[in-house]
Amino acid sequence: MSKFKAEILLVDDDAQALESMRKILELEGHSVVTAVDGQAALDLVRSVPGKPRSRFDLVVSDVRMPGLGGLEFLRALSVCGDETPVILMTAFGRVEEAVWAMKFGAADFLTKPFKRQALVSAIEMALKRAHVRGRSASGASTAGPASSSALVGRSQPMRELESIIRKVGPTVATVLIQGESGTGKEMIARRIHEESPRAASGRFVAINCAAVPEHLIESELFGFEKGAFTGASNAKEGLLESAHGGTFLLDEVGDMPLSLQAKLLRVLQEGEVRRIGANTSRKIDVRVIAATHRDLAEAVRTGQFRQDLLYRLEVVTISVPPLRERMEDIPDLANYFLRVSSERHEKRVVSLSEEAFEVLLSHSWPGNVRELSNVIERAVVFAQRDQVTLEDLPAHLRTQSASVSQSLDTIAVPLGTTLKNVEELLIRKTLEATSGDKQMTAKLLGINSRTIYRKLQRETD
Repeated sequence: MSKFKAEILLVDDDAQALESMRKILELEGHSVVTAVDGQAALDLVRSVPGKPRSRFDLVVSDVRMPGLGGLEFLRALSVCGDETPVILMTAFGRVEEAVWAMKFGAADFLTKPFKRQALVSAIEMALKRAHVRGRSASGASTAGPASSSALVGRSQPMRELESIIRKVGPTVATVLIQGESGTGKEMIARRIHEESPRAASGRFVAINCAAVPEHLIESELFGFEKGAFTGASNAKEGLLESAHGGTFLLDEVGDMPLSLQAKLLRVLQEGEVRRIGANTSRKIDVRVIAATHRDLAEAVRTGQFRQDLLYRLEVVTISVPPLRERMEDIPDLANYFLRVSSERHEKRVVSLSEEAFEVLLSHSWPGNVRELSNVIERAVVFAQRDQVTLEDLPAHLRTQSASVSQSLDTIAVPLGTTLKNVEELLIRKTLEATSGDKQMTAKLLGINSRTIYRKLQRETD
């Protein structure tokens, strides 16, 4: 059963799909009203005039319907000033269509056919976000955007990640978060802490093992007693002790010196730490989360990481997908960073132009979410109006986008070429235009990246 009981308007011209979804949502405890097209839905929404939002808590609508479609329905709500969250559905899911849905203010975007749980989860998250916004508008205390109750992004990988966090968070299991640099591993660790009972009274403490010099990291982690070494004029509590009752993140744990790995293993096994220069150990209650961009199994094989420590850390392993594998999250992320950067620099920049969005979607983001954050912040700094334009983006992004567009404009195909050969030619030429970037090639051609790998492998066999 859903945590949030809501009155939901379902809109779809497919009677069978409409009835199926109605049953699913009523079993979740929601009250459901149905409509067969956008105009009928709009009439129902407008049935209570003079209010900033309708009697419905949420609308779930198909995109492609006769007459008034889902996107037009969403635009009409926006013009009316209605703030009811809308989840859009389509059987023709494309990144571009999802981008437009998000730009028009959709709360989420589902591609048919979807599983029952995907619909239920999308509705739960949309209602949760609406609840948080409502509390903020009424003056209730909220954590703010930096500690939002939901991760930024609505792609399938992010839905799955959110689901894992909700399951793992309330437990005491040690978690290992793996992912490329810049994918937001610390944010995920904080979300796990927020889902834990420890968040009520315990702290979230983090250390970056790669950023602290080797000769200092031990004293930072374990603390020291007065007189333990030259300059230790007072005793100091270590970071592990300071996280007692809370959560401790070992960021970039793969860069931890071997000499300290055995001591960390003792913390995990015995639940105690010994300060440098101390004769006794102190009991601590700390949940440990580790994060790394390195392949720890390979580090074990080469003798750079202890296998017994790896076993202790990977009770639960979470893999964070790179941004290039969830490009449909870019609109949400870009708008989020736009809001944060505008507040930071005290500027009123509220949107990105369509051309700017297209450039963001054409880049493969090797630096992941961190790179996108930096690009948006730079754009806000340079923006002269309330909208980020193409000229506000870094030159290398504009040049790359223009180069790809020009390269793809002229692909000559001799008359009589078989469809199989046309397909292979198009893939090869697009790969050349994108400098071999298979993820970007797949996006431009509207196919799965695995299809490119498979077809390229077929050519070499």
